Amino acid sequence: MAQHRFPTGSGPSQRQLRVGELIRRTLSEVLNRGEIHDPDLNRIPLTVGEVTTSPDLRHATVYVMPLGGQQQEEALALLRRHRGELRHHVGRATGLKFAPELRFELDATFDRLDETRRLFSDANVQRDIAHRDEDDDAADD
Repeated sequence: MAQHRFPTGSGPSQRQLRVGELIRRTLSEVLNRGEIHDPDLNRIPLTVGEVTTSPDLRHATVYVMPLGGQQQEEALALLRRHRGELRHHVGRATGLKFAPELRFELDATFDRLDETRRLFSDANVQRDIAHRDEDDDAADD
């Protein structure tokens, strides 16, 4: 028997990434087609940005964001209310031995992107980037 039950590497395994992407696609399709029988949930367009899974694939964290960033808390509450039905769809689509428990969180990627854009547009950063490009051009000569 192996000494370590789970990989100790710095990131997720290929299997975790593959299953996470399969769950993400499945949830996107289910939500897009309106297969959950709740008109409140079906009227909110959602983006499923990423799904991360635990090493044993028993838990999956789903990062979602309503289109336009509106109704975030309402969307999370509705998804959490229908977590069992969504889990059933995921279990059927993935063919895993156990359907993972789904946890829903807001996707902060878009906020980080806006902050990164704001930083790059700052005059001091632009000056530093221009100065660095001049140094690289001088080193190439």
